[in-house]
Amino acid sequence: MRLRSGLAAVMLAVVVLTGGCSALPGMPAPVPTDVVPTDLPQQSPTSSGNLSPDGFDVAQRMAVRIRNIGCGTLSTGSGFALDDHTLVTNRHVVADSSTLQLSTYDGRDIAAAAASTAALADLAIVRTDDALPAAPELAAADPAVGEVVTVVGYPLGRALTVTTGQVLASQTDPLNANLGTVLVTDAPVEHGSSGSAVLDSEGRVVGVVYAKDSNGHSFVVPVSTLRAMLDDEASFTPTAPCAG
Repeated sequence: MRLRSGLAAVMLAVVVLTGGCSALPGMPAPVPTDVVPTDLPQQSPTSSGNLSPDGFDVAQRMAVRIRNIGCGTLSTGSGFALDDHTLVTNRHVVADSSTLQLSTYDGRDIAAAAASTAALADLAIVRTDDALPAAPELAAADPAVGEVVTVVGYPLGRALTVTTGQVLASQTDPLNANLGTVLVTDAPVEHGSSGSAVLDSEGRVVGVVYAKDSNGHSFVVPVSTLRAMLDDEASFTPTAPCAG
């Protein structure tokens, strides 16, 4: 997919990837209100070689499926372990929640203790009562344009899926202008992929998926932003359950 056409399409429509859609205001063209599900390719993770006894790679073992039961709403998303009792996802994945239901790659339910969201970027932290199976390493730097990346998550809230693509560009975040620079990739994602980890060829986290556009380009909060926010405790504010 050509970089020039990909960048031109960015401002046409960008949607967050939970059960519903969100679009930039003021666009002259109508934004689709649904995404047609596709059968995504089940590719091998780039970090393969560190398999658990049940045959899953570390990239798969650290992925978490999130089900947000809100006040009159239901949505799904993805996340990944940061350590034994902490996972990273998107702010919109956990927003307006009454209950968060978490499950691991092997179908085990994990109890969520508390969630905190960031105001600057579409990021959130969820603390768990139960231990998470595995945690990846955060990369020291953002990936370069042209670098191959892997996305691990639960598109459409269904099976754990691994897809690959390339970093097409870095640009100003079309949904949160105050964030600064985000990454654009052509790695296939769907609703429910929000919060998925983006990995480099060594299996290190280089970003977090948070949106896609009408051309299928995925948008990623870069690891440099994630690291900066994790280093500042004031970046995340505890959330309260929705009322109603």
